[in-house]
Amino acid sequence: MQLLPMGLAYFAEVARTGSVTKAAESLQVAPSAISRQVAKLEADLRLPLFDRKPRGMVLTDAGARLLAHTRRNEAESAALVDELRAGSAHDVRPVIVACSEGFGRRLVPRAMARFRRERPEVTFELDIVSRQEATRRVAEGIADIAVTYAMGPQHDVRVECAKVTDVAAIVPAGHPLARRERIGLAELCEYPLALASPSTSQRELFDLGAGMEGLTVTPVLVCDELAPLHEFVRDGGGVALIGDLGDLDRDGSSDGVSYVRLDHPVFRQREAQVQTMPGRRLPAPAMQFTGLLVSLLRGQAGDDPAAAGAV
Repeated sequence: MQLLPMGLAYFAEVARTGSVTKAAESLQVAPSAISRQVAKLEADLRLPLFDRKPRGMVLTDAGARLLAHTRRNEAESAALVDELRAGSAHDVRPVIVACSEGFGRRLVPRAMARFRRERPEVTFELDIVSRQEATRRVAEGIADIAVTYAMGPQHDVRVECAKVTDVAAIVPAGHPLARRERIGLAELCEYPLALASPSTSQRELFDLGAGMEGLTVTPVLVCDELAPLHEFVRDGGGVALIGDLGDLDRDGSSDGVSYVRLDHPVFRQREAQVQTMPGRRLPAPAMQFTGLLVSLLRGQAGDDPAAAGAV
């Protein structure tokens, strides 16, 4: 349900698509209507909101600030509609969480199950996406919460919690490295390696660390999905890397694999984060679930649903 003024809604869609034509197609209105509303908004503000480039519309600094304000308003509107409908069982929006794959393996779904034991009326929607996409969805108000990895300062989201986590090698049960607590990069690279693609933060840091040590690595398998990596290792194809948020505290023998910490300072540059939209007042269930995720990420103790992280 759209509660934004028409001009802001049209402006936000142009910003999202980068084109008046694409915004018109998305909103199913005439391009001239989009152009008029954007022009009126710029005239009222006495500021250009877009730089008109040959390949599309690019936000100015003022436009970027207005877009952030608009996204907060959109999210607040959705929260208000939920509150107004709170007395009805119809159209109550679930808590929407976006996370990278590893966080969706244990941490987030177990946290959801734990939360529902206390709040059974709350429902969830979980989207497994790339780390960049998870952050984008929160920044644009598409998701309430992101749980993902990040490197460096985050400007478009509020970081509710950040924790540096270990990177682990997955090795087959009975492998020579299986009984080790920690290993170095050079020792790891003596074995056939299954790695994530160069677009991932883990691979970026691995390549940086290998370069620092003068190691040349040609992976025998490149894959960004966790399940194939585990199966490849389990069947003796080689060793693989994952981010760790709990697997190292588990006995992996039942999985046919073991987990060994990888000891290199380069991986300290990456953090596991819980992210929300800056300035947005989340609906109460989303706020409470954010608090649970933060406590679990910080604690990782006892029977907390800690989990293996993403590639």
